[in-house]
Amino acid sequence: MADKVQFDLVSPERSLVSEAVDMVVVPGVDGDFGVLPQHSPMMTLLRPGVITTYEGDRPVKRIFVAGGFAEANPAGVIVLAEAADVVGEVTADQARQLLRNAEEDLSVAASAAEADRAKLEQAVAVAQARVEAMTAPA
Repeated sequence: MADKVQFDLVSPERSLVSEAVDMVVVPGVDGDFGVLPQHSPMMTLLRPGVITTYEGDRPVKRIFVAGGFAEANPAGVIVLAEAADVVGEVTADQARQLLRNAEEDLSVAASAAEADRAKLEQAVAVAQARVEAMTAPA
């Protein structure tokens, strides 16, 4: 197990992943970072994007995260995601519909308070990132 990194991903709805892999690439707010066995301890916020797990040099699983928090340490990485979808479980059409819904919510909220508008704009940004994740080649 020393040559593997333990990867755990939890969203508010469910635990999505708990497995040992060779490497995990995570979308941090300051850029993507890879986690290998014996990684130095660190914590970071996540931006909307795709987490990719690897076996050897082969990507195995891609998971869209809407944001959240990650903690890496020598034993592995734990991701607490605001929302997460395994790429392939949500179709591109479903992702596009979520984007249309978010854009519509934003357009009808022209008179919304500034804080509410910021939440709606964030929802649109997350939906756009989800569409990109679900339509990008593997």
